[in-house]
Amino acid sequence: MAKIHPFRGIRYNQKIVGDLSQVVTQPYDRIGPKEEEEYLRRSPYNFVRLIGTKTPPKDEGEYLRRAALFREWLSQGVLIQDERPGFYLYRVRFVHEGKNYERLGFVALLDLRESQVKKHERTLRGPKEDRLKLFRATEAHLEHIFLLYRDPERRASQALRSAVGGRAPDMQAKDDFGNTHEMWHVSDPGAVEEVQAALAPLPVYIADGHHRFETAGIFMEECFQRGWKPLGPESFTSIPVTLVNVAEPGCVIRPTPRVVHGLSRFSLGEFLRQVQEDFQVEELPDFPCARERLAQALSRGEKVFVAYSAGKFFALKLRKSPEEVVPGAHAPAWKRLDVAILHKAILEKILGIDEETLARGTHVEYTHTAEEAVALMDEGKGQIAFLLNPTQVEDVLAVADAGEPMPQKSTDFYPKLLSGLVAMKMEIAKG
Repeated sequence: MAKIHPFRGIRYNQKIVGDLSQVVTQPYDRIGPKEEEEYLRRSPYNFVRLIGTKTPPKDEGEYLRRAALFREWLSQGVLIQDERPGFYLYRVRFVHEGKNYERLGFVALLDLRESQVKKHERTLRGPKEDRLKLFRATEAHLEHIFLLYRDPERRASQALRSAVGGRAPDMQAKDDFGNTHEMWHVSDPGAVEEVQAALAPLPVYIADGHHRFETAGIFMEECFQRGWKPLGPESFTSIPVTLVNVAEPGCVIRPTPRVVHGLSRFSLGEFLRQVQEDFQVEELPDFPCARERLAQALSRGEKVFVAYSAGKFFALKLRKSPEEVVPGAHAPAWKRLDVAILHKAILEKILGIDEETLARGTHVEYTHTAEEAVALMDEGKGQIAFLLNPTQVEDVLAVADAGEPMPQKSTDFYPKLLSGLVAMKMEIAKG
């Protein structure tokens, strides 16, 4: 079900680059112009120089320049390769909404041909074309994708913890949000075999990285068509992944608020009148009360959204079953998603924003936090905003098991995996 391999990771030589916090980055699709500028300022060895940003380069020669720099850093010893194959225990310590969390996972190579991988997201053509060009130029996997698995016995993590013992991490860095990322290389054969055995019968689920996963499959087929052959697991038939057990604490998903703008006709009064067909409406006094109402709904299992418009907050509590307000031949798990209810019963039914409109991105802006959504509204950049509760991890797995893609921007796993801690260079026979 999930065939994984240890590998000889490529990582920074800290004797040359110094503090890893200055050279690691957020994943490429989280890097905009401001982030890129900051990363370039931090260090001449910053990883953004290899992976690029979410905006594909206009000059396709840029991919070749990144590949040349990658080879240069390897030859100069800026990047070094571990001598022994292993897994990489990966711990993230972070604070979310005032609470301390620890997320434990490990980095391995996932065999693309012999693993069952379940997806929950539709992919777009542009990002896949961009990553494919980078794969072709570098013949390397510079980043890894985020996978989930379910193992209540925690066999893999216990084996890796035991192998690490009490030794200090081999790599440690702070991300842009102050979260601490630590990584240990584990090459002990016994631990490696135990981890492989634990994952062998289990399906795995993509949390983040759908575009890179699909692109890896496309590149693999290209390589076979050229007559190339993989020289072991460290090749085009595998992809580096971080595997996180949902039975461990610390798997946090943040909600993604929506800000609606640019509608030719919008009336708050008319919206409130129409929404009462399916929802109970309650005006709330302020933002803290809005946040508290959402937290209350989450603990009670209620379907509640908060609408913010004209300086006023309104709690919208669903008073029908999800099946009644979400039309179509969707799986029950899909219809129970808060984002599905929001999209179908409010955005589409009342505001006329259907899936095609959402895909065009013309009337809805997504924000990382509720505070950002409220700020945009207060700046006059929206007509109405919707705050919601996060998708639960078990819901992600249930929808993936049903084989359905989730609505756009259903999940925001936090923190993101750091790029630059460990990478993989493909070994290919081209003769």
